[in-house]
Amino acid sequence: MDFGRGKESVKLKHPLIEETKSAEDGFLAEAKKQISLVLPMIFTNVVYFFIPLISVMFAGHFGHLELASSNLANSWAAASGFDLMVGLSGALETLCGQGFGGKMYGMLGVYLQASCIVSAAFSAAVSLLWWYSGAILASLGQDAGVAGSAGLYLRWLIPGLFAQGFLQHMLRFVQAQSVVAPLVLCAGVPLVLHVGVAYALVHWTALGFRGAAAAASVSLWVSVVMLGFYVVKADKFRLTWRGFSWEALKHVFSYLKLALPSAAMVCLEYWAFEILVLLAGLMPDSQLTTSLIAMCVNAETICYMICYGLGAAISTRVANELGGGNPEGARRATSVALKLTLVLAVCVVSALGFGYNVFAAAFTNSPLVLNAFASMVPLLVASVLCDFFQGIFSGVARGCGWQHLVVFINIGSFYLIGMPLAIILAFYFKLYAKGLWVGLACGLAAQTMGLLVLSNVTKWTRIEFCQSPSSNIVQPSV
Repeated sequence: MDFGRGKESVKLKHPLIEETKSAEDGFLAEAKKQISLVLPMIFTNVVYFFIPLISVMFAGHFGHLELASSNLANSWAAASGFDLMVGLSGALETLCGQGFGGKMYGMLGVYLQASCIVSAAFSAAVSLLWWYSGAILASLGQDAGVAGSAGLYLRWLIPGLFAQGFLQHMLRFVQAQSVVAPLVLCAGVPLVLHVGVAYALVHWTALGFRGAAAAASVSLWVSVVMLGFYVVKADKFRLTWRGFSWEALKHVFSYLKLALPSAAMVCLEYWAFEILVLLAGLMPDSQLTTSLIAMCVNAETICYMICYGLGAAISTRVANELGGGNPEGARRATSVALKLTLVLAVCVVSALGFGYNVFAAAFTNSPLVLNAFASMVPLLVASVLCDFFQGIFSGVARGCGWQHLVVFINIGSFYLIGMPLAIILAFYFKLYAKGLWVGLACGLAAQTMGLLVLSNVTKWTRIEFCQSPSSNIVQPSV
């Protein structure tokens, strides 16, 4: 006898199947959204990484002095200016992302303008630093000739600093609305033009190696003009871009409340890599150690271009969902992102593990350096894996507006754990390059764990918005 259970069991089967199918469809739909965001963002990040690098390649053909000075200038530009612009723009990932998700479209254009005002002010301040960087670098112990040429190179890169600032903020504005496919064109065209512009300015004018820096500035401004024209003219931005407004001035200081922690969050992480290169120069065999660390940093940077694209995608999805009052949707998006990250991370580290010889051969043909780099690969793989997952959690933090909390995590991870451990292992235990990288990997692991804990113990809510009394623009209380 079935006591009526058979009929009931038949009724239960179909909802379970439908629920499972619905979950699968939801996962696939979310994965499709994120992949459509990730691929253009990865391409865009790689392009803007390569534009200054290509300029260094052109400058380097003039000789060893020009190669050394342009490399030094490029590193100094990234550490003191370009990274800062990327960091400042992170505030827009929160503000525009949540504003768009909450259908408060009018605020997006105003905050873009406020962010550009902030960017211009910081660019002007950094420009003064770059103008006198020759003397500053020489006072820090750099060779006088190399420092002087690097300072000259940086002066011609100053217009590019302003362009980079505007560009990063426009990218975040567009990204927050999940309109990323046009970014491929706005980045790809300037990259192609850059090769011709750099060649022309370097070889056909009296600028010489300075023309390489000028070419980078020109190419970045071409990208700014293209993207700006698209934002102003495209019909899809008619709700979020309503023209220039004096209202933006009233939101500068509220924007800074989020932008400054965002900049600190990014710079604290990026500067740890620069410190590692400086420490490598203090090793007994500084030439070998510096070469190894520089190669590892380059490999990590290339991988980071990929994981930063993933982080940008999840930042957008989390911010949009929270802005729409759907924290569970934000958590589901994060779960999907972690699964995608695991697959992509395994592919990348596998390629690195099996193809490290090809990568290393692009930098050197020295058997000593190649063998030493091979011994560094397991440590590099570990740091890359950590970087992928911290990239996701950092994106979640930007989407939620937790930048001020991540600052403390990054200080603790890199400057209380990573760097001290690197110094102890490298100098006291004489592990040299391996010791430096083990310390960095431990810092990245600590950062990943800290961000994971933050994501689990902090309430996922949208930032609080208060109505500005003078307009219909919504101003965040952060």
